Amino acid sequence: MSSGTGVEVGALAARSRAAAVLRVKSAATALAVLPAACAVVLWAGAVGGRLDGTGWDAARLWVAVLAVLALALAGATALLIARAAPAESPAVPVEERAAPALYHLVRELAERLGVPAPAAIALTPDCDSWLEERAAAPGVRAQVLVIGSPFLWWLRVAELRALLAPVVAGTEPAAEPTTAQARKFVRGLDAALATAGPRAPLAHRVLLAVPARLARLLLVRCRGAAADMERYVAAACAERARKVDYGRRITAQEQVGLAYAGWDRLLGRVAVPAWRLGRWPARLDAGVAAALAELSRRDRLAADEQAMRLTEPPASELLEEPELADEAASLLAARLFHGERGGEWRPVSWRDYPREVVERLWRADVARLGEVLGEDGRPCTVARVLEHLTVSDSPPERVGVMAAPPLREGGARGGAPRTTEYAARTEPEIFPETPEEEADRFAHPRAAALAAGLAARVAREETTGGAGATRTSEGVYEGNGGLPLFAPPPVRSGVEVLADHVTSLVCCAAVDAGGAMPGLDWLDGPVLLVDGERVRDLGARVRSLVEDGDSIPLRRWLARVGVRVG
Repeated sequence: MSSGTGVEVGALAARSRAAAVLRVKSAATALAVLPAACAVVLWAGAVGGRLDGTGWDAARLWVAVLAVLALALAGATALLIARAAPAESPAVPVEERAAPALYHLVRELAERLGVPAPAAIALTPDCDSWLEERAAAPGVRAQVLVIGSPFLWWLRVAELRALLAPVVAGTEPAAEPTTAQARKFVRGLDAALATAGPRAPLAHRVLLAVPARLARLLLVRCRGAAADMERYVAAACAERARKVDYGRRITAQEQVGLAYAGWDRLLGRVAVPAWRLGRWPARLDAGVAAALAELSRRDRLAADEQAMRLTEPPASELLEEPELADEAASLLAARLFHGERGGEWRPVSWRDYPREVVERLWRADVARLGEVLGEDGRPCTVARVLEHLTVSDSPPERVGVMAAPPLREGGARGGAPRTTEYAARTEPEIFPETPEEEADRFAHPRAAALAAGLAARVAREETTGGAGATRTSEGVYEGNGGLPLFAPPPVRSGVEVLADHVTSLVCCAAVDAGGAMPGLDWLDGPVLLVDGERVRDLGARVRSLVEDGDSIPLRRWLARVGVRVG
């Protein structure tokens, strides 16, 4: 099948499904006016003297009442659908004077595809791109091309053009009358259900209960046809886009998966700690590019290929002021995924991130550790924690448990090492332990009690994800609009929580001693730097103290970096 034939077949199939959606609308309209039509026939018969008698009088009365109710419900439902504003994805509008090269690329692409060009362009903090009908002017809606902002900083110009080809090709079916009407009808039903949804005021829910139920019934009836319509539209757009940089699009799709992984990792390990402290990284997209470049450098198999890619200019050069666009998208990501913080909500640069985020994060953990430990206002010191957690100065033995194997070089015991390096937060376990199983992992009951207290304290603090974002019982953070925004990390075990807090205490002590400083790893988040080098053997030593009560490996490390324990 040729490309032109494939496009025509897909377009015809999409129009057929769109007509099926509109038939649901027409059937609902016909059903609503049917009682009124019957009432008109009955009253006309009475006027002509053909339908007289007590039975006909009663029938006319009941049919007239039914017609009024049906028209009232139909009118209320139509009014609800017409007045409901379709939801628009959060995005940063990009004016043409701020990105003339990007607009030129999109219009040239539309011309090559033989489709109308989008009316405007917007950026969204997500690894996706789509066409969306948005308000271009008061009372005027137009097709807007929404581009994921990480793509501009990671993809090259040719890759971005190839990636956007199927998206831009969607402007033609969006302008086709039957498809456009079907989409408008489905969007109206969605918006109507949101208007009368569970988050609406109680009075609205009561008044709109029946119209909302009718709208839901219509949406259920046309959902399958609408899904098929969109599937055929996507197939037609993909077939049309085959003639534009098809080979480059395959490479671009590979980079999209890599960009998504880097974006998700940067948000989880770098952005979320800053958001919880009231800071939002002002250059998230640049951070994604740096993280992916670092990942490519560490991957020896892909290093040469990525090095060749990175010699080409990034797509962000299509913007006149990429720094401002990155900052706007970063602020939108913070508001979207975490919520507003009022006057405490301030940007932070990557240069200041270690001081304003990493060190503050560590010291917040130290303060929490001191409060749970019961320091009564005294500073929480490394010596106090070592004394509290240490069982003896020799490798411990638990009652009924085989003695731990001898210590290996670097602090890890025999068998598989606990960890290879320190990151700000250890990975949560896949299968949570019961409280009894977790308590058995500690060599001393004081460690188990301290871990339980810290875990409970952290759980209470994480029930709210900051001002404007709350955590529901399902474990999803919700913003001011009630939308599910950001899934929280899995709940850490008591061992992991205690190890993280002790690690923060040790890091603060090393920084205060002057031999270390906080740092940022693009892939792992907060790290500790000693003499400019990342510390990679601290995690195993802390776990030895926390789980086994053996402080010797950690004491040796502290002495090496110049921290006096006493």
